[in-house]
Amino acid sequence: VAECKEMIKAVEKAGVIHMIDFNYRTVPAVALAKKMIEEGAIGTPYHFRAVYLQDWIMDPKFPLVWRLKKELAGSGAHGDLNAHIIDLARFLCGEFDSVCGLMKTFIKQRPELATTTGGLGAEAAETMGEVTVDDATLFLAKFKNGAIGTFEATRFAGGNRNGNRFEINGSEGSIRWNLERLNELEWFNRKDASDRQGWKTILVTDPPHPYIKGWWPAGHIIGWQHTFVHQVYNLMNGIATNENPTPNFYDGLKCQAVLEAVEKSAETESWVKVEE
Repeated sequence: VAECKEMIKAVEKAGVIHMIDFNYRTVPAVALAKKMIEEGAIGTPYHFRAVYLQDWIMDPKFPLVWRLKKELAGSGAHGDLNAHIIDLARFLCGEFDSVCGLMKTFIKQRPELATTTGGLGAEAAETMGEVTVDDATLFLAKFKNGAIGTFEATRFAGGNRNGNRFEINGSEGSIRWNLERLNELEWFNRKDASDRQGWKTILVTDPPHPYIKGWWPAGHIIGWQHTFVHQVYNLMNGIATNENPTPNFYDGLKCQAVLEAVEKSAETESWVKVEE
C-alpha cells in the first residue's frame, strides 16, 4: 500500500495519465455484466463469489521459479490471481469493507530452477530451495453495500488451467461468467414466468455489445488477447481527452489494500477492516 501511494503521488505531481493492467474488465462479456448490473438486471447484489483456479505447480518436482519467491513476486496465488478477482468484485459489486482470510503453502520445498522453457514451463536443478509464497488463498468478504463475498485463488486445482469464474446473485436475478468461455455471459432473471425461469446464455459478439464494433462481423468470437487491445484503446483515449481511464493507480491502491488486509487476517486469524 505504501508503494502504491508513492506511485500515486508521482503521477499526480507529474500530471500524467495512468493505468493499471486489470484486463478482465475489458472482456466484452464482463463489460456487459457491468452495464446490466447498473441497469438493475439483478437488483440489489447479495452475493459475489469468485474463483481463480490453476494447476501448473502441482508436481512437487516443478522448480522454484520466480513466482514462488516472495522477494521477487511479493506473494503467490493471492497476489497473482486474487488481485484479478478482487478488481472484478470492485468493478461489478462495489467497495470492500472487511475480510477474513486463510493462506496455505502445500509444498514448502522445491528443486531450484535450472532454466525456463517458455510460457510457465521450467526445468529443475538438483539442489533444493524454499517456497516463500502461498499456493492457495481463500477469504470471505463484506462489502460496504451490504453484499457478502467468497474468493478462492489456488495453483493446486487439478484440471483447471486458467479457471477465472464469478457469479453474482441479487434480489432480481443472477449473472455469471467463465474465462474459459469468455464470449458468453449467463443471466438468470427472477422476473421471468415461473415456467420459463432458468439461465440464459448471451453470446457477447454483436456490435451493440461493449468493444465489439471495432472487431469482426456479428457472431465472430474474440479472444483473451483482444482485452489488451481494448486497454490500449482506453489508455490512448484517456491521453487524447486528458481524462484518466480505469482501472488506474487509484484502483491498484484499493486492490492492494484488500490484498494486504487478507494477509493480515490470515496472520491474526481474525476479521480485518480494509484500509480506506
